[in-house]
Amino acid sequence: MSVRVQVILDKEEAARFKSQAVKESKSLSAWLRDAGRKMLQRSRKPLIDPESLKAFFAECRKREKGAESDWLRHKETILEGFRMGGKP
Repeated sequence: MSVRVQVILDKEEAARFKSQAVKESKSLSAWLRDAGRKMLQRSRKPLIDPESLKAFFAECRKREKGAESDWLRHKETILEGFRMGGKP
């Protein structure tokens, strides 16, 4: 049995959701259902053993784009900014 659920959104948010649903060739209702299911799926995966941790990081690697920034270079840039008194 299906249940109807009312969701209150502001106009901008509703437009963004609808736009994304169209991009994915889905109805707004289907898109919202899928988004909800994804959130539930994420919350059900406890990281309690090495295998679940490996699976978590594999999922993260698939989702991320590009290379991670070089922390030492960032740190150097921040320290240089402090040394210069925040002036370019």
